[in-house]
Amino acid sequence: MKFWSRANGYIANVENIVLALCLFLMAAFPVLEIISRTIGAFGISGSTDYTRHLTLIVGLLGAIITSREGSHLSINAVMEYIPPHIRSEMIAFVKGVTIAVCIGLTYAGIYFVQVEYYSPTMVGQTIPIWMVLVIIPVGYLGVALRELTNIGNLRTRFIALGVASILSIFAWWASPELLSSLIIPIVIGFLAASIFGLPIFAWIGGIALVLFLAEDISIAAISVETYRIVASPVLPTIPLFTLAGYMLAEGGASKRIVELFKHLLGWLPAGPAIATAFVCTFFTTFTGASGVTILAVGGLLLPVLLASGFNKSFAVGLVTATGSLGLLFPPALPIIFYGVISHTPINQLFLAGVVPGLLLLAAVSIYAWYRSSNMNIKKLPFNKKAAWQAIMHAKWEILIPVIALGGIFSGIMTLVETAAVVVVYILIIGVLVHRDIRIRGHLLGITVKSATLLGGILIILSVSMGFTNYLVDAEIPTRASEWVAANIDSKITFLLFLNLFLLIVGCLMDIFSAIMVVVPIIIPMAAVFGVHPLHLGIIFLANLELGYLTPPVGMNLFLSAIRFERPLPQVYKDTLPFFILLLVMVLVITYVPGLVLWLPGAN
Repeated sequence: MKFWSRANGYIANVENIVLALCLFLMAAFPVLEIISRTIGAFGISGSTDYTRHLTLIVGLLGAIITSREGSHLSINAVMEYIPPHIRSEMIAFVKGVTIAVCIGLTYAGIYFVQVEYYSPTMVGQTIPIWMVLVIIPVGYLGVALRELTNIGNLRTRFIALGVASILSIFAWWASPELLSSLIIPIVIGFLAASIFGLPIFAWIGGIALVLFLAEDISIAAISVETYRIVASPVLPTIPLFTLAGYMLAEGGASKRIVELFKHLLGWLPAGPAIATAFVCTFFTTFTGASGVTILAVGGLLLPVLLASGFNKSFAVGLVTATGSLGLLFPPALPIIFYGVISHTPINQLFLAGVVPGLLLLAAVSIYAWYRSSNMNIKKLPFNKKAAWQAIMHAKWEILIPVIALGGIFSGIMTLVETAAVVVVYILIIGVLVHRDIRIRGHLLGITVKSATLLGGILIILSVSMGFTNYLVDAEIPTRASEWVAANIDSKITFLLFLNLFLLIVGCLMDIFSAIMVVVPIIIPMAAVFGVHPLHLGIIFLANLELGYLTPPVGMNLFLSAIRFERPLPQVYKDTLPFFILLLVMVLVITYVPGLVLWLPGAN
């Protein structure tokens, strides 16, 4: 047992180090490209190609680490209510299904590598493409093994193995005709298992595998789609900006940003609450995940609010609600993700989200001011000297949005180069200037934390591409748009139903999964009623942002209950006023398209 524990530790260290090396190489290549372009002294042939393919490696290595940490995104709405004496069996079943799906995806990857083995394509003109593609079957197999080893109880492990074996043998043995006849119960079974904690990637990937097998189409098509998305020139921004956000949140930057907004805005009526909204918006913009904001800076902000006189219910509701406000501002990852999947210009989406984002931020700030009139709030007197000191302490962090937005909108750098520069800049100020990020131990830990989010997102992306491709081939979006055109007679009614649908999706799925699965379906529907693509994108993202607060399973509600050690029903009550307020603002954004289309100058 000691030997296994020690070996497991060594393997985990190797996983961590390789992933960190790949991530920082992803940042290094674009920065070196900028330097080469600027001074013309040197260059790395194929650096852009290397960066894109490192995204594939980082995604699947991250998925392995996410399995190791037990952090794959899932709904898991009812497992805690299952009686303890049968809970282990349910866990074993869910793990078994996950492992079976990973085995199927491993075989899909092997078939794809076999096809590409004879391809003359080279990565960066030096590496045969098949050598990179090997990471697909190796990655899925690694996820399966980590899911198995993550089960502590030996009996539960054997049950999971039995479930995985039975499902794998059935999928291999069953004819396409048999699978076709069982499609509906199988899909219902996967969706039911998702409620008990089956990871989102597993039920999407499992349904995709069954659909392809039922149509007698090679499952290698799933791996083909996994690789195809890597060809997107902007996809590397997702791991890069995620790493940047985690370095900000895990270093000392969080304290400096909190102090900055406290001194700049604390003197206003409800100043501490308004400062909280701005801090959460800032961090969510760069982390791309509202949960990170709640977990990373919530512990800093709540004491400030309580000490200022706000009651705990308001304070918890505010931090929980504002944890997702930054998702409409550049360079938020959901905007990039939406642009990649919908083929909408990302720069235009960035501009389209600014005014709606400011509207949501202003609405929360005004509501905080209104509520503060009924509380004995201690305003922080404006102190010019203290404010200046806060600015000087945070001066390096203040430049981060300037660098990011300047790179995005100036045209000097590509989006990937901008993300890489931000990573390198944050690393330099964290390690060399403030010295609150230590190279030894600390930086690797930050990288692993970012990997748990990355792995969860990118493995969903990899399996969803195959699932989405099947939906398109089966003309599901076209049929859905025809049904909508036949049954809904006005744009106003369509937008109302769209909002209701997206709210439900937002509370059941994370924003990245929803983008992958839902966007290809709603785009043809919206086109029927002439909804502008930019307007549709912001409606979608604003609703999914609100979905984080939608009871009973909005993700922010669970994270807030854990972070602040507060009963979940109480968190529902704390956030309800903010939910209603933001719902009204989302409806305004939906029915006043000028708010979205004005800044990008779209018609």
